[in-house]
Amino acid sequence: MLSQYNRDEAGKLILRLTLGLLMLFHGYAKITSSGSMDWIANTLTSSGLPGILAYGVYIGEILAPLMIIAGIYCRLGGWIIFVNMLFAIGLAHMGEILAMGQNGGWALELQGFYLATGLVVALIGSGNLAVRPD
Repeated sequence: MLSQYNRDEAGKLILRLTLGLLMLFHGYAKITSSGSMDWIANTLTSSGLPGILAYGVYIGEILAPLMIIAGIYCRLGGWIIFVNMLFAIGLAHMGEILAMGQNGGWALELQGFYLATGLVVALIGSGNLAVRPD
């Protein structure tokens, strides 16, 4: 039987792996899709921001998830994903903030999941089942 301590640590590990793996796949698909980075750069410049910030996708959707999966600077990785999702929602999804999706759920449920779980990981840290627990 698992103690409360072990359940808490297992829960943190499962949360980290879920967020990290799903965001990593999301980022990989984005950077390997033709024209995706150009679209992000164009969206940034049309909002008055430098297009070079598009490369933040590599940090927010590749590097930060790897940090979270391994449990190395996990809190920082959570904050990076949280900020990355604020940018994504603010730049690309503002028109969907109050919209319902085709299946009846919130149109931004995936973005909301990444935003909220990034914040949770930033607040609770990696737990002890990590390369570098914080």
